[in-house]
Amino acid sequence: MGQDPILLIIHTIGQIYAFILTLRFLLQVAGADYYNPISQAVVRVTRIPLAPIQKVLPRAGRFDVSPLILALIVNFLTLLAIVAYQGASAPIPMMLLLAAGTLIDGILLIYFWATIGAVIISWIAPDSYHPAPQLILQITEPLFGLARKVIPSLGGLDLSPILIFLIIQIVRSQLAPFTF
Repeated sequence: MGQDPILLIIHTIGQIYAFILTLRFLLQVAGADYYNPISQAVVRVTRIPLAPIQKVLPRAGRFDVSPLILALIVNFLTLLAIVAYQGASAPIPMMLLLAAGTLIDGILLIYFWATIGAVIISWIAPDSYHPAPQLILQITEPLFGLARKVIPSLGGLDLSPILIFLIIQIVRSQLAPFTF
């Protein structure tokens, strides 16, 4: 992308909206509180663009995958806009692969930062009633639960975040060539 501010704006706007769509899916997967004000804001910002996709795509069990599909489309359109602005061309399958890789990387980044947030919250405000810490803990708890099955706590010390960080970094390092 270089130093071109137009490219930076295109990339940033696309990534922010893809982030919000991905967050909507992850909140649903985690069973986060729907009535949390942050959850409500995410739903409000994504409701209208998701409506046509939700009519076409059936729910996969209890999961609505339409936010992920729309996030993939947003990533693809962002990459298409960047390529077009630069006056270049790229094969559609390659751009779809980069859009999918960027979507997976976005999911991993959300979990990475949410895990950091959960660790900090557990140190300084474990019983906070603020909507943001509650949402972060709700998103990360299923992941922590899986990690705790592999690494049990040692004398009250929860080492599951270390395993989560390690796995996320390994996957992201392998995914790097497939992101934009």
